[in-house]
Amino acid sequence: MKFPSPFASLLAIVSITAALPAPNGRGEGVIRFPLTRKSVDVAGHVDMNALNAQLIRVSNKYRQTFSAFEANTGSAHPLSGKMMSSIRQRGDGVVPLINQGTDLWYGEIDVGTPKQKFNVSIDSGSTDLFLPSVSCMNCAGHRMYNAAQSSTAKGEGNVSMLSYGQGLVVGNECSDDVFLGGYEAPDQTFLAASWYSVDFAYPNFMPDGLAGFAFETISPLGAKSVFETISDSGVLPESVFSVKLSSTSGESELCIGATNPDLYVKDTLTYTAVTEEGYWQVNLEAVSRNGSTVASNSASIIDTGTTFIITSDDAAEAYYKDIPGSNNIPCDTIGSYTPTLTFGGRSFNVSKETFDLGPESNGSSDCLGGIAAMSGVGFWVVGGVFLQNVYTVFDKGNLQVGFAELA
Repeated sequence: MKFPSPFASLLAIVSITAALPAPNGRGEGVIRFPLTRKSVDVAGHVDMNALNAQLIRVSNKYRQTFSAFEANTGSAHPLSGKMMSSIRQRGDGVVPLINQGTDLWYGEIDVGTPKQKFNVSIDSGSTDLFLPSVSCMNCAGHRMYNAAQSSTAKGEGNVSMLSYGQGLVVGNECSDDVFLGGYEAPDQTFLAASWYSVDFAYPNFMPDGLAGFAFETISPLGAKSVFETISDSGVLPESVFSVKLSSTSGESELCIGATNPDLYVKDTLTYTAVTEEGYWQVNLEAVSRNGSTVASNSASIIDTGTTFIITSDDAAEAYYKDIPGSNNIPCDTIGSYTPTLTFGGRSFNVSKETFDLGPESNGSSDCLGGIAAMSGVGFWVVGGVFLQNVYTVFDKGNLQVGFAELA
């Protein structure tokens, strides 16, 4: 049986379009962001070219951040040797997450004094923030950052490049005050881009830029994430951010500084320790199908910036082994083959709705499953196919990730 070709990481994106003021006007308190999501492919089937492009993105994203980890810490990341793909990638503010197609959520932040507004993606699988600058030659359709109009902007620094597979941005490192949902990240380092590759051109990439939510150690810029800067300033009730992702408009939310207990079943909230600070990396205790375990005790990265569940060729082949059909999974039975992932001693099921990516071509009776293969990868990247089924808590203060069943 042929298992799905490796689809990979289009960046998950948060839309912050209606933030409410914090109780004391200084961002102190918990900020919640309601999220929405657009529909899938209007053609009614999977765009295979787009999915293969996603593979390149995820491959290059992790190659770049593995390299940054080694440069920042002086030692190789424990998972870097397993990445040998031949492919060259509460309280008071409420903001909808809007999805571009099936892959991108985007939203609004403020930068500078006076504030300049930008839509950015929120990606827990990377760290850096980038925005197009007014000097960007091919950024038409995007709002562009103008340092000359901000009294809090700091001088431009090194010329740097950030790579996300086919997506590439080049520009100058700079810093300014950044505001996310009412919280301030003072003197935040980011890349003011002077060049976007076609992958980031509008309308291929709807948001203006991207904001990573991982740790400083994997930053190619050697900078803290916006979330780390806010957290380290001491204004958050808890040093956490939490998400509910949904394909149903109005049912998703990003919460900064706490969790939203209205969105999950409290007694199911289960934490598992971050095993290597850099990514949100945890032990994936088991992956099973119909009660049969196909993988156990594997390193995994929890990545809101990746659409699918990605693993090695061998692990994907083991998962899809013995499923009837010559290509992928018959659409009328795909609901019988959904995975269960176990973290911290608790098992969480993936629904048919998120696992079934749709027909592999127009009119096909075979559908693509949400577990994808990438050659040479010895770990799991756990993205939206799983994360839409759980409430997820990223706890920086205690270096752990929590999952809970949705309310």
